[in-house]
Amino acid sequence: MKSFLVAGDRSGSGKTSITLALSALLSADRAVQTFKVGMDYIDPSYLAGVTGRPCRNLDGYVMSPDEVRAVFAHGCRGADVAVVEGVRGLFEGAEALTDLGSTAAIAKQLDLPVILVVNARSITRSAAAIVKGFLAFDPDVDIRGVILNNVTGTRHREKAVRAIEHYCGIPVVGVIPRTAEMELGMRHLGLVPYREGQEHGEFLARIETVKQMIADHIDLDALLSLARESEPPAEESSVYEAAEPDVRIGVAHDEAFNFYYADLFDVLSSCGAEAIPFSPIHDRLPEADGYVLGGGYPELFGAELEANTAMREGLREVSRNGTPIYAECGGLIYLTDRMVLAPGFAGSGEKETYELAGVFKGATRMPARRMLGYVVGTSAAGSPVGEAAFRGHEFHYSSVDLAPETRFAYRLSRGSGIQDGFDGAVRDRTIGSYIHLHPVASRGMLAHFVDCCRG
Repeated sequence: MKSFLVAGDRSGSGKTSITLALSALLSADRAVQTFKVGMDYIDPSYLAGVTGRPCRNLDGYVMSPDEVRAVFAHGCRGADVAVVEGVRGLFEGAEALTDLGSTAAIAKQLDLPVILVVNARSITRSAAAIVKGFLAFDPDVDIRGVILNNVTGTRHREKAVRAIEHYCGIPVVGVIPRTAEMELGMRHLGLVPYREGQEHGEFLARIETVKQMIADHIDLDALLSLARESEPPAEESSVYEAAEPDVRIGVAHDEAFNFYYADLFDVLSSCGAEAIPFSPIHDRLPEADGYVLGGGYPELFGAELEANTAMREGLREVSRNGTPIYAECGGLIYLTDRMVLAPGFAGSGEKETYELAGVFKGATRMPARRMLGYVVGTSAAGSPVGEAAFRGHEFHYSSVDLAPETRFAYRLSRGSGIQDGFDGAVRDRTIGSYIHLHPVASRGMLAHFVDCCRG
């Protein structure tokens, strides 16, 4: 198996488009397994879309080194090539003086060679200084090659390539010209998510254009010659060992709710749970022993969610009857009484207020101050996810204003949560939170929830 990591010199370097195109090209005649550094749903959805294999997340802040290696080994089963996309700049992380949470830390933990994407817009010889600095900053990071992006003209290309190869001693394996085709559609949270079975004509057309550009301007053979070649890593963790299912858990999955890490379904299976997908937009609530409502874009589908009265009433009823429900971010929003969108906001149409499931007394308002970053906290004993310490991530543009009597199961030492450092609103055996948890890092909490679903 060959493996390598694509990192950027900064956010906006172009590594996402380049990684997508490389993964798509390599998938033409190889089994390509992709990974994404960081707590992210959007890029993995695209990487899974172009390879046909679930992309998996690797996060050194939320996950332990053993958990990172376990996810990598599990994902690499049957793969010919493993491609890891970094996050932000190569050395950006959670702290100023350590590489905790950075792409560099993942590269070192997995012993992966790095291909550095440099945004060369308006620079030539200075690109060599940037690469030289990256090489010297942490010699334990194995940077083996460079891809230059946003290059204009033959003179620009020749000067930058010559300078890097002369001063840095590593090859430039690709030079990408500046072009609008390298851009992807954006939404207020990032790239438009890709879902199998949906119409993605514009996206697929853009990917074909980018693929052709990458094929014309990157030497794939030279890049693969820099990759690490080894046997696929052996699985040593028991986190993925499937158990005989004895409980059914409904998992909301449609246009509005689709932010799930691929490992969720493996971990549910290892806990003895069978996942039953359903759509809060299109379906009636299926019979199950518990329910999971992930994140997504409920604000873009307010009218459709409101129109499915049977679903809203069904969730309210099973919650009141004590059936466990676990909701993250978009799922939390859906469980409030109503959603109020500001005039002109992305999801607002003919009206601005939409009635929702009403499990939690209170309203969601959008937009609100942007909240983005890692969280650290503890959950209280007696909650549907049990007593535990956890790390996760929050990313939202909404505020949830709940009734004063609302109980919270999470106390955060880092992050904002729903209210003043508290999160994990609890009612009966329903818990709703802004926090996105990784299912491998928080397997104990997920296992406790599955146990709750058993009785």
